[in-house]
Amino acid sequence: MLSFLSIRDVVLIEALDLPFHPGLTALTGETGAGKSILLDSLGLALGERANAGLIRSGASEARVTASFEVTMDHKVYTLLTEQGLTAEPGEPIVLRRTVTADGRSRAWVCDQPIGVGLLRTIAGSLAEVQGQHEQMGLADSATHRDLLDAFGVPPRLRDDVARKFAEWRKARQALDSAQRDIAEAAREEEWLRHAVDELGALAPQPDEEVQLAAQRLALQRGERRAEAVAAALAELTPRDRRNAGPSAALRAASRALQKLLPPPAAASEADSAAEAEPHQALAQEALDALDAAGAALSDAEGLLTRLVADQDVQPRLLEETEERLFALRAAARKHETTVADLPAYLDNLRARLLALETGTARIEALEEALTETRLAFSTAGAALTEARTRAARKLETAVVTELKPLRLERARFVVELQPMPPEQWSAAGLEQVVFLLAANPGQPPGPLGKVASGGELSRLMLALRLALAGRSSIGALVFDEIDSGVGGATAAAIGERLRRLARSMQVLAVTHSPQVAASADHHMRIGKTVSAGRTQTSAAPLPEDARQEEIARMLAGDVVTDAARAAAASLLDARN
Repeated sequence: MLSFLSIRDVVLIEALDLPFHPGLTALTGETGAGKSILLDSLGLALGERANAGLIRSGASEARVTASFEVTMDHKVYTLLTEQGLTAEPGEPIVLRRTVTADGRSRAWVCDQPIGVGLLRTIAGSLAEVQGQHEQMGLADSATHRDLLDAFGVPPRLRDDVARKFAEWRKARQALDSAQRDIAEAAREEEWLRHAVDELGALAPQPDEEVQLAAQRLALQRGERRAEAVAAALAELTPRDRRNAGPSAALRAASRALQKLLPPPAAASEADSAAEAEPHQALAQEALDALDAAGAALSDAEGLLTRLVADQDVQPRLLEETEERLFALRAAARKHETTVADLPAYLDNLRARLLALETGTARIEALEEALTETRLAFSTAGAALTEARTRAARKLETAVVTELKPLRLERARFVVELQPMPPEQWSAAGLEQVVFLLAANPGQPPGPLGKVASGGELSRLMLALRLALAGRSSIGALVFDEIDSGVGGATAAAIGERLRRLARSMQVLAVTHSPQVAASADHHMRIGKTVSAGRTQTSAAPLPEDARQEEIARMLAGDVVTDAARAAAASLLDARN
């Protein structure tokens, strides 16, 4: 329901904040007081066309905010989610619209900017306006099929049609895809065969690039180790005779030092002498060091020789690994993919080639599946059409029952099911549904908005809404002068039906009829004041005693008499 309407700088309204309540609310006031401005403001918030003429003189922009209370399962949440918008469950849905002096407008829902078209869609799930000159909601034939289904069609039938349609569409898409694949494969057959042969010979394997890269790295490291050990050993045991190497150098140095030392016997005599020569002792130490170095060098040669023998150097394997890795990477570049995706790419090429080779049989199978799913859908659609036909007759009867008291007893309401060609079939069925009206005998039924006056159409909409009560997501319904051109018993019948409709949804009625106003649960008076040379529209809820005076004014005109007050009291008492 509409819970709050805030208006700023719209025509004669400078600032107006209006709370609304469940049930039926009557909006009354003298002609020209500004009731149409109030409706224009609400229409602006609901996404209707905006223009700079709505802006109050002297203001830079017009602003309207409408707040709606909705249930947790209301379809507006689905609409918002589909558009990537958010709304806190349980919080009001707030629609806001501004219009600037250049005629441009902006819209928001729950403080999130949106386009005006989306605003209109969201608002269409919340409220509906039935006016004298412009109709929304029920006058739009796009809503009629869903309304008829909600009135009297079992949901399982529509669900079955939607499911069968999805299966039929999936079969159609599968056939189209197969036909496109075969046509494409036929154009590329020569290239396909070459590519399959080339990649088939290469035979790429899953994760092969990672394995080859690791193996290549390991082989390269082993080769570098072997080269380092061989180089070290070559330094110790050179093959070039001109470079004797460290072993020969140590032996030559040892022989040279031995010349400084006496023979063994002479050395023994020298040791017993009182004074031995110091250089002989140092020479002996040097000789001992050379012997130790020779032994260490010999050990090093032995260790390096063993290390060379232990190296597992496989130059041919490294070469083969690199050739394989480079071939895979070249193939991936050629086919604009990755090495990791080459196996799947090859499988896809083979599948396309196989589809070309076995395409006729596959196409025949898909065509058979398409025929079967189409038949299943059309059968389900026919069952839905039959149910809609029965519901249409019931809806016609329900609406006609309400038309007589509304002074439309000569009108004929028709629910027409219009078959659609197969290319227009949808998840909603085989036909479009249109509500038609023949306002007078002998007149052929026509679209609602084209064959009836504004008042007649509004009363028809009331009858329709009564028949469809509780079967729509709309929570707020606005009628603009539904009582136009009628009075007495007809106006009373309208008031009674508006009150009855207000049990299932919020109803706002702009009215000049005292009978309608007296039927309301709430009453709001719209008036005009002049201050400092400026005219302003105002609106305020009326307490019960003030309601009697307003209804008396509606009955009597400018001069309110006691008789008018008594008649107003009688109308209010009759409501209870």
